[in-house]
Amino acid sequence: MAGQFPRYRTGDDDLDAAIAALVETAGPLEHERLLFEMVTSVLRMGLEGAGRGDLKLVSNTLKELRLAFEVFAPHAGVPKASVFGSARTPPGEPAYEAAHAVGEALVRAGWMVITGGGPGIMAAATTGAGPTNSFAVSIKLPFEPTPLQPLVADGRTINFRYFFNRKVTFVKESAGYVLFPGGFGTMDEAFELLTLMQTGRANPAPVVLFEPQGDAYWRSFRHFLDVELADADLVHRDDLDTFTVTSDVDEAVEILQSFYRVYHSLRHVGDRLVLRTRTAVSDELLAQLNDEFADIVESGSIERCEATDPELRDDDVVDLPRLRLRFIKARYARLHALVRALGREA
Repeated sequence: MAGQFPRYRTGDDDLDAAIAALVETAGPLEHERLLFEMVTSVLRMGLEGAGRGDLKLVSNTLKELRLAFEVFAPHAGVPKASVFGSARTPPGEPAYEAAHAVGEALVRAGWMVITGGGPGIMAAATTGAGPTNSFAVSIKLPFEPTPLQPLVADGRTINFRYFFNRKVTFVKESAGYVLFPGGFGTMDEAFELLTLMQTGRANPAPVVLFEPQGDAYWRSFRHFLDVELADADLVHRDDLDTFTVTSDVDEAVEILQSFYRVYHSLRHVGDRLVLRTRTAVSDELLAQLNDEFADIVESGSIERCEATDPELRDDDVVDLPRLRLRFIKARYARLHALVRALGREA
């Protein structure tokens, strides 16, 4: 390994040298320093006497995530929507037929679909999207079959042991989310998403809560959040604007599409938040954004900028236009609104 070892080491110079030599032998590899640190962590657990159960947890976690990265890597350039909902919804039910239609519409719009690999809503969305446009991110449960494996193309199914790895994969690989009515699992996924959006642990992304015509499932959910959480100041009312309730398939897909018409991605660089956009933002819209979103700017203003040095070093979409701001990190729901506002330019 060229240069000095990373700061994070085993504490044994000979062992550190052996790890560096191992990484070099496997190379040439990108990100050698990170690989050094990963190997170091594994060996430190052994040196520190981690128990068999802990080691199995880490080993299985790494193996599962490595497989997930491998499965999704060839399709990194295609936006994907995770579709959640009940495994108990049978064919013919309005929610099932709507999920099938959403899967079809997403593919027509250039998206791929990720589901939990089970029956019900998951099977509906998968059959709507088709086998070559679907991924099954399953969980091994003793009481629930995973019939989607024949419904997706070979190599598109991952059977997770751990829920947390499965959730990481959903969030890491998804550019948008469509949630249908469901049970505890769907509620868990809904609150997980809202928590990640609220705290900035997930990048802004469109979240659609879909209920069939005549069903008040998500409107009742929204009412509960309004009355029991927002009215009691347990959440900020802006936090409830990170999702949209609809019963219209075309509107659901349009919400996902419009979110990314101008916005591309973001990155924190030092004390600034950098927003990368697909097209340059006009002077008029920039002035509107500064007026409307002054409450999330710690100091200064929202301004145009060039690619930063860290982005240049990482070759991180350096050709795209950019905006930057000193973002108040307690206001992620408002950041979500700012991203949506960028779509006015389209």
